[in-house]
Amino acid sequence: MAKTLEPKEAKARAKAAKKAEKERRRNSSDPADMGRFRQFVEAYKITHQHDRALPWVLLGAFLLPIVLAVVVGLLIKQVVFAVIFGVLLGVILAMLLLTQRAKRAALKRYEGQAGSAQVALQMLPKQWTSEPGITGNKHGDLVHRTLGPGGLVLIGEGEPGRLRQILSSEAKKHKVTENTPVLTVQMGKGEGQVPLDQLTKHLTKLPKVLQPYEITEIKSRLRALDAVRPKLPMPKGPMPANARQARGSRQALRGR
Repeated sequence: MAKTLEPKEAKARAKAAKKAEKERRRNSSDPADMGRFRQFVEAYKITHQHDRALPWVLLGAFLLPIVLAVVVGLLIKQVVFAVIFGVLLGVILAMLLLTQRAKRAALKRYEGQAGSAQVALQMLPKQWTSEPGITGNKHGDLVHRTLGPGGLVLIGEGEPGRLRQILSSEAKKHKVTENTPVLTVQMGKGEGQVPLDQLTKHLTKLPKVLQPYEITEIKSRLRALDAVRPKLPMPKGPMPANARQARGSRQALRGR
């Protein structure tokens, strides 16, 4: 017969479990475990390592609305109200700038590294679902996949000649439904290629050709496709912590 815990013992265990979970979240580097304030602090620390002008940019973004608010407040004789409004506007503007510069710093840090497309794909809106490194070859050429309102997109990074063959082959395999629009993108700075820092913008600007129910259907077909193909181990290159911090900052701005 199972031993029944005494109320005090059960309460003590629950308290210990709660304390352990709190400690785990405090030491975690995952934005999902962080509060909003800590998300911004971590994003600031990482971004500042690659963007030395960040403190001055954020200070200017914070102070400018306050100065303008004071001027307007003096004119309309509502200085206190205007200053409060200016402070709130300054905080929002500084947060927006931090988010943008965090994304830019992450892209700059990982540009040219194998698997760097992961960073840009993690910055896509939540309507997009991405799968990094679905296939590749011994030369280090990689193909990533993302699915969203703009269609099913295969992103290749590596040597252009080899990528054309890989992308063409993968596009045929990914025609999982008759009406599935499969697009291919080569990442790079050459003619006809999309640079890493423009990849997110390029994908989100694609014409919306898929409805939510169509995306759901394609997802189920892709799961079946992935089940019969070997999983490609991603290179140990970029670990896009910056991208996660930037994404966490956006979540903090719009609320969870």
